[in-house]
Amino acid sequence: MFKFTTAAALAASILLPLSTQAQTKDIVTTAVEAGSFSTLAAALDAADLIGVLQGDGPFTVFAPNDAAFAKLPEGTVEALLADKEALTKILTFHVVPGKVTSDAVVKISEASTVAGINAQIEVKMGEVYVSGAKVIKADIAASNGVIHVIDSVMLPPDF
Repeated sequence: MFKFTTAAALAASILLPLSTQAQTKDIVTTAVEAGSFSTLAAALDAADLIGVLQGDGPFTVFAPNDAAFAKLPEGTVEALLADKEALTKILTFHVVPGKVTSDAVVKISEASTVAGINAQIEVKMGEVYVSGAKVIKADIAASNGVIHVIDSVMLPPDF
């Protein structure tokens, strides 16, 4: 289970109205309106995946924020934006079919992604990691699924 502290409980109560509002908006709109996913939005656009993630779903997206993309070596984002095949593989590695909330994530050791590659899930000292990326905000509701914000870009094992 995710580590809950007094601060986390307070943060959850503050974010609850945002999550409730987000349920009427799809995953892409929810992420864009959050304001910290502009690189992810640009990548989804370059890979022609926006329409897919605005579809019925449900989807679970492990969404790297802008700070996560900034951790990549210089020039990596630009190179990926120019390589649609590689970009699509990386982005679909962040998407799991179905709605997998934090309660379910912590009970499994891997999840099959849209890329056809399993993402490894670990719980260490109360924190959840998906293929090495730490979940820093969980269960952001959208009309067609759920978003879990991660602190780094997940790269498939063969990358």
